[in-house]
Amino acid sequence: MATRSFPFSTLINKQTSVFPALDDADVILERRDAENLVLMRSERFQAMSDGLRLAARSLSIIARGNRGLAEQVFAEELPWLTWLPAEARMECVSELLDHLLAGADTGLLVPFARALREWTSTAEIYSDPELARRLRGPFATTDATDLPRPGAVDE
Repeated sequence: MATRSFPFSTLINKQTSVFPALDDADVILERRDAENLVLMRSERFQAMSDGLRLAARSLSIIARGNRGLAEQVFAEELPWLTWLPAEARMECVSELLDHLLAGADTGLLVPFARALREWTSTAEIYSDPELARRLRGPFATTDATDLPRPGAVDE
């Protein structure tokens, strides 16, 4: 589906230029001091929501019957996993799968989306040693393999 972006102020001042765009696209309203908003027709929203729920529930059925297969699917669909250290890859896949299964059961997929963003960012840091060095700061004595992983708890 196509998207069109408009400044939020356009919605306030010139609604007639925003609403017609909804005929063939979803609209992103860009806000300066807050998270952007999305406008879409209810039929498209419902179709997307129903399809996502079906996909998540289907994966949850597969995962309950064969967790290894579900983890393999995740690993194939997330190529950036290769940037994570081996022990972190399985932790990542397991955490993401758990969040997705909980989201399929509850309809709340925001925790899954947040964990996905966090793990992607962590993988990007591991992929770039210079970035990892800059994020650690000039006085750090650890290497990239000592970077914390999302959800890790300090002892």
